[in-house]
Amino acid sequence: MRKLLDKLAHSFEKGGKHEKLYPLYEAADTFLYTPPDVAKRDSHVRDALDLKRMMTTVVIALIPCVLFAMYNTGLQAHLMIAKGAAPLDNWQTALFQMFGLGFDPASLLACFLHGAIYFLPVYAITMAIGGNCEAIFSVVRKHEINEGFLVTGLLFPLTLPPTIPLWQVALGIAFGVVIGKEVFGGTGMNVLNPALTARAFLFFAYPAQISGDQPWVAANLSALPQGVSGATALARAAVDPGVVMNQTGGWTSTWWDAFIGTIPGSMGETSTLACLIGAAVLIITRVGSWRTMLGVVLGTLALSSLFNAIGSQTNQLFNLPFEWHIVLGGWAFGTVFMATDPVSSAFTDTGKLIYGFGIGALVVLVRVVNPAYPEGMMLAILFMNMFAPLIDHFFVQANIKRRLARHGA
Repeated sequence: MRKLLDKLAHSFEKGGKHEKLYPLYEAADTFLYTPPDVAKRDSHVRDALDLKRMMTTVVIALIPCVLFAMYNTGLQAHLMIAKGAAPLDNWQTALFQMFGLGFDPASLLACFLHGAIYFLPVYAITMAIGGNCEAIFSVVRKHEINEGFLVTGLLFPLTLPPTIPLWQVALGIAFGVVIGKEVFGGTGMNVLNPALTARAFLFFAYPAQISGDQPWVAANLSALPQGVSGATALARAAVDPGVVMNQTGGWTSTWWDAFIGTIPGSMGETSTLACLIGAAVLIITRVGSWRTMLGVVLGTLALSSLFNAIGSQTNQLFNLPFEWHIVLGGWAFGTVFMATDPVSSAFTDTGKLIYGFGIGALVVLVRVVNPAYPEGMMLAILFMNMFAPLIDHFFVQANIKRRLARHGA
């Protein structure tokens, strides 16, 4: 492979026949092999953690969420079918039935395979459309194709419900890449998280396919008995937290089940446990900031405790305790993988704590004050993305003043 790439190199380098397509060659070359570039002059301090290794580490950290996404997508469909729901009349169901496994919620293989049939096409469409958008902009700008989309292309499908139409997936990721990143100059220049930008676009453009009770379970719920629904835990908590915290009905309602993630929701966001495994990988490798994660925890704890102390008879989400906030919705996934995005988050140490605290406070504020939209994590992160440069500005300027004072003394 190395010999083949070296043989093709002259065609893509400056003056070659395919010079304009050099970013495509460079992307394949550097993805497979370490770049040969070295410093030729005086000493340089080089960090072994380059962009490729950083993005690869995030992808590895996401593997538990991906595996659980496929299992839980199939599990939720099979649980509802066992309760009386009908399988969806689509090509995914037809393909699954070809394997002859049956809709058995006790079968690990059946659940995993059924979920994979929903998740993998969404992932494939995301990579094909988003990757081509990145490649087109790189060719036009004559820039390298950065590995950042490997992470965006995996984060975006994990935030979607299993029944999302594939054409909406294509439209959403194109919007996220082009409007959320490329218009700002590409990787490293974007203000907003591209995956969240794509998700927000779909949420507001096509709310019927990404909200409500139906999208979260890959089954036809119309035949279910009254009182059994596929609503997310947060949607149910918005009506009555007691139903979620104290009873078992529909799919599940114990804190432990919510922590493990065996509940309806976006494919990769339900499992707090899987997110914690990813958090350990990111913190140990120093790819993800523990300060940002800690800030989100503290912000969530502060606002949830405040609302618990105030209480409310008309809005029951005031009474939802901290330990339930962190296992419901996309809180854990957003805290670990979205809030810690090195480009769109704060980069100063103290700024990361404040940035994370703002996200944690805002997510509770959105959930409680606006129960019609009980999630909140997506909006909280996007809102704080816009304030991250301002937060860093104050701390950088304060540091400059301290250094000037020391120098003057």
